[in-house]
Amino acid sequence: MDMDRPPVEVKGLTMAYGPLVVMQDLTFQVERGEVFVIMGGSGSGKSTLLKHLIGLKKPAAGAILFDGEDFGEANDKARKAILRRMGVLYQNGALWSGLTLAENVALPLEEYSGLDSEAIDEIVSLKLALVGLRGFESFYPSEISGGMRKRAGLARATAMDPEVLFFDEPSSGLDPITASRLDDLILQLRSSFGTTIVVVSHDLASIFAIADRAVFLDIKEKTMTALGSPAELLENPPTDEVHRFLTRSSAIGGSPRSQPSIRMKGPLP
Repeated sequence: MDMDRPPVEVKGLTMAYGPLVVMQDLTFQVERGEVFVIMGGSGSGKSTLLKHLIGLKKPAAGAILFDGEDFGEANDKARKAILRRMGVLYQNGALWSGLTLAENVALPLEEYSGLDSEAIDEIVSLKLALVGLRGFESFYPSEISGGMRKRAGLARATAMDPEVLFFDEPSSGLDPITASRLDDLILQLRSSFGTTIVVVSHDLASIFAIADRAVFLDIKEKTMTALGSPAELLENPPTDEVHRFLTRSSAIGGSPRSQPSIRMKGPLP
């Protein structure tokens, strides 16, 4: 791993479903140890971009590099090695309903780590404790709340100590307090372990609370039209669409959770 090289680089990326182009000419890089947010309106291709970044979909054109290696062109062995250095938290947590929380978190460790059962149990306990779920090891996903399922999913996503952690709409379906606590967990991961974090989000409060930088996907232009810190983009929006997106709560009378001025990015208390 080259510490001077960005862990994720996107170069001239075009995303398409057959003849339908979703986004084109995407070029940006994610710096090591930052929280990078992919933002945009509904249907702009945020989750599609995430699928490209984690290797679930190949680019129609362009390339995605992970530590300088072209992810899309890598052979099976190289792809598996790259995937082991990533963690993903999906919208619903994606936990196996028939397994306890401890068994869910243990899955990647059992498959990839080569550790014995005692060491795996210790790591599982630590990961669940880090997300505030100590004592819930034997619970099943159906027995806990949606916010707790997200945190359990986060424990599983971090089981292998990934270098890059991806989140797909982490605050989706959560009440404002639970969403805020999840934001704090994301910042804690970055500050404690130096994890590089990429987040897909449309939640303004979350974007302003956690993002070092963000890229804006413009559905009308079918490309990225802004890249920078949310505060800077709010102060000097490069386009009307970016301005509307970052100030839409005041225009539509959104809830306090949606107001960007409520909770700006900063250190944990």
